Amino acid sequence: MIIVGAGGFAKEILETFSQRKELDDLFFFDNTSNDPPGKLFNRFPVLRTIEQVKEIFDKRGDLRFTLGLGNPLYRYKLNNLFSSIGGKLTSTISPNTEIGSFGTTIAPGCNILSGSIITNNVTLKTCCLINPGCSISHDSVLEDYVQISPGVRITGNCVIDGFSVLGTNAVVLPKVRIGRNVIVGAGAVVTKDVPDNSMVMGVPAVVRKKLAPLEFN
Repeated sequence: MIIVGAGGFAKEILETFSQRKELDDLFFFDNTSNDPPGKLFNRFPVLRTIEQVKEIFDKRGDLRFTLGLGNPLYRYKLNNLFSSIGGKLTSTISPNTEIGSFGTTIAPGCNILSGSIITNNVTLKTCCLINPGCSISHDSVLEDYVQISPGVRITGNCVIDGFSVLGTNAVVLPKVRIGRNVIVGAGAVVTKDVPDNSMVMGVPAVVRKKLAPLEFN
C-alpha cells in the first residue's frame, strides 16, 4: 500500500494502519518536499517519483493507494495521477470509529480517523476526509473531496457539496446545505444554507468572503 503524501496528515493515516496491524509493505510518496527523508520514522520508504511508484506496483502486485494529504484539490489531482497508472484508490478507516449498520455507504478513497461517529443512512462520496472526533448524523450526504476537521458536528439531513472544508469544531445544524468549494471557519455554527465559493465564519455563520471557483488544470 502507498500513502500519497508524507507530511502531517500522512502520519495520521499511518496510525490507522498501526491500529489495524497493517504496517508491512507500506510506502509513502512525496514529490514536493525539498529534502524528504529516505524513510519516514526510519522505517517506511518514501518514494520520490511516479516512476518509483510504478516499480512498486509492478514488483509487488499491490496497486492500492490512499490519500495522505488534506487539501481537497491536491487530493483530486493526486487521485487522478495514481489512478492513471493503474492504482486502486482505497479507503482507510480506523477501527476506533462507530459506523451505522443501516443505509450508510462509504465510497473509495475516504479516510476516517479515530473517535468519529457516523450514524445510519449517511453517504460519504469519493475521497472524503473525516478527522478525529467528528460526528455525522442520519440522512446526511458529503459529496466528493469534502474535508472535515477535528471535532466537527454535522447534524441530520445535511448536504456538504464537493471540495468544501469545515474547520475545527464547526457545527452544521439540521437540514442545512453547504455549497461547493466552501470554507467554514473553526468554531462556526452554520444555521442556514451557504452558497458555492464562499467563506463563512462566526456564530451564527455569515459569509465573510467570496472565493474564486476551483480550477482543475
